[in-house]
Amino acid sequence: MAQFKDFSRKLTNLRLADLKKEVSKVKDYTYLQWIRLVWLFFLSGLFTISVWFFAVQINFLSLFGDMPDLKALENPRSETSSELYSADGIMLGKYFRENRSPVTYGELSENLINALLATEDIRFEEHSGIDMKATISIPYYILKGDSKGASTITQQLAKNLFKTRGSSGTLLNVPVLSKVVSKTKEWLLAIELERSYTKREIMTMYFNTVEFGSNSFGIKVAAKTYYNTTPDKLTIDQAAMLVGMLKAPSFYNPFYNPENALPRRNTVLSQMAKYNYLSEAQAEIEKQKPIDVKEYQVDGHLVGNAMYFRSVVAEWLKVWCKQNGYDLYADGLRVYTTIDSRLQKHAEDAVEGYMPEVQAKFFKQWKNKKPWVDENGKELPYFLETAAKKSERYRLLKIQHGEDTTKIWEEMAKPVKMRVFTWNKPEKELDTLLSPMDSIAYYKHFLRTAMMTMNPHNGEVLAWVGGMNYKYFKYDQVLQGKRQVGSTFKPMVYAAAIKEYGFSPCDQVLDVPQTFTMYDGTTWTAKNSTNQYTGKPYTLRQALSLSINTASAYLMRKVKPQTVIRYARNLGFTSPLEEVFSLCLGSNEASLFELTGAYGTFVNKGTWIEPTFITRIEDKNGKIIYQKVAKTKEALDEQTAYLMLYMLKGVAEGGTAGGLWRYKFKQGNDVAAKTGTTQNNSDAWFVGCTKDLITGVWVGGEDRSIHFIGNEGTGGKLAMPQYARYTEKLFADSTLNLKKGQFPAPKSLKVQLDCSKYQTGMLALDSTIYVMPTGNPLSEDLN
Repeated sequence: MAQFKDFSRKLTNLRLADLKKEVSKVKDYTYLQWIRLVWLFFLSGLFTISVWFFAVQINFLSLFGDMPDLKALENPRSETSSELYSADGIMLGKYFRENRSPVTYGELSENLINALLATEDIRFEEHSGIDMKATISIPYYILKGDSKGASTITQQLAKNLFKTRGSSGTLLNVPVLSKVVSKTKEWLLAIELERSYTKREIMTMYFNTVEFGSNSFGIKVAAKTYYNTTPDKLTIDQAAMLVGMLKAPSFYNPFYNPENALPRRNTVLSQMAKYNYLSEAQAEIEKQKPIDVKEYQVDGHLVGNAMYFRSVVAEWLKVWCKQNGYDLYADGLRVYTTIDSRLQKHAEDAVEGYMPEVQAKFFKQWKNKKPWVDENGKELPYFLETAAKKSERYRLLKIQHGEDTTKIWEEMAKPVKMRVFTWNKPEKELDTLLSPMDSIAYYKHFLRTAMMTMNPHNGEVLAWVGGMNYKYFKYDQVLQGKRQVGSTFKPMVYAAAIKEYGFSPCDQVLDVPQTFTMYDGTTWTAKNSTNQYTGKPYTLRQALSLSINTASAYLMRKVKPQTVIRYARNLGFTSPLEEVFSLCLGSNEASLFELTGAYGTFVNKGTWIEPTFITRIEDKNGKIIYQKVAKTKEALDEQTAYLMLYMLKGVAEGGTAGGLWRYKFKQGNDVAAKTGTTQNNSDAWFVGCTKDLITGVWVGGEDRSIHFIGNEGTGGKLAMPQYARYTEKLFADSTLNLKKGQFPAPKSLKVQLDCSKYQTGMLALDSTIYVMPTGNPLSEDLN
């Protein structure tokens, strides 16, 4: 019995041991199963993530949108505005879609860097593009209701540079998934950027790419826009404000939403104190400061210097960029021009000082009358209606109302609030209530002007004013505008006569009618501006200085229109020139640009040099990609050019521009000049030459039917004073270092200029009636 019990106990113990072993085996198996399951999930997840990242990288089945290639990563590109500079180094303006100018790391203030690190990425110097600690903590902040993100500075840079949230891809149309795809791209790009660039380079690129609202891209433009300063001079509160704006540039814009901007700035200051960039006491002091944003300093297309010039250069640059593979609005070109900012300022000031006086006289002459009249002084019927049909508002109304002209004209007659141009306010603007028709009539009353100055020795354009106010009158009258040039064309006729026939300034011609017959039997007689003929003899110098039309017609009879056209072409005229005898009185149209360039030939000893306004273009790295090469042509010999200057000096000494004697710049200074007035005083011209400067001026209405009545509209009365006031300022400006002096005479002058000693007498007058080679010329009373 005892043995049985002992055996039973042993058996029980054995069973318990076996059971424990079995249980232990089960536990080990379960544990292993869990371990295997965890590893399976881990490896599956790792595999899935790897496949996901790889699929995003290669844009598998076009689901994710393209990723930038290695070349793009090595040379990341953001749109950079192109900048236009004057010859004396002043930035005239910018061309941009995104107003951006890059800076270097050394141009960033420490306040700016500290504010960004404290607010956006405190572990920037530690991570390699992705802050895992911040990423893992996202759920915690979500549960707290905090919208704190985990994107590093490098990830944000990737988003800004490569537009990761704007690319195409099937999955990007799925709301939640699209954000996951974009984040994945930013992770991948951030890692690549960290491999390719230093932390300083990444920081610099970030500040050059971020948007600050108000069309300000990059910290350089933002610092100027909001504080009128540079990034290296930003104070603590200013830096905090700009960094705070990055979260939502419009919502936190200190101009438009100061109530949102102030607490946001203070949040950034708190972050700076939290991470010991500021002491708590210093942060509190900074928080008490108001948001001290300066007056709006945004660079725009409608503000700044030389607006008309900038618009003309833009058109030239767009053509050049298209031909040479550049984007004017994105490639950060630096364009260097011939404009001298000091002369440009004097020119613009001259226009703003003189034209209000002219306009006041014009309003007075046409008070209670409409200035659009025919040659007999009668109001032109349907003038405003014709002008209205060319307006943008009429075009839009026609789209809206179709052929319902009654409805269109009702809308055109309905008063609306608008802002119009005026000379009577410092800001040149007036808020008023006018109908579109009244607005058209209002603007038709304004006289327009243009002025250009160039260096005759190298062709460089030094000043360019294409109109009175670019915002309201965008049409450029220097290059775009072409009007009849009147008597300013006569020197081309005189130059041809001197060169072809050996005429001298002392040769005489009678002031008698010169009549020409056309093929249809009708006749045209060159009339003097007074419609009278003295019958007296005048030297050619006297005839040109007094702008006697019969003398010019006589010379044209001798040299013929074909010859004059050939000389005009050599002198730089590119506009159409009709082979008619009335060409001698300037019945042709030309631009102020052409005319001023032609007169430069006389000062440049007979060599025409093409007026130029760009000297060189550099790419964003400073490499010269365009260099000016001046075009020249030997248009006249040196003696003929000097004789022309000698005769044109007579205009300024006692001729149609004799009023110049009142100005100091004329004293001890050679001035050659020519006035021009077209029929009915529609256009007033003046070209003035000193030994180093040529300036052309035009004044007139938008339409030829709008003009002064009487002598107030002549070139000598209307255009010359603007030139004189401007030139007076130039010679009084000591910074320009302009020197007075005489036009240098040829070493061997073979022509007698002292007419009292001249023996050849009067030119033989040919009474033959010449037949016009082509069409009926315009009858011009020009001086």
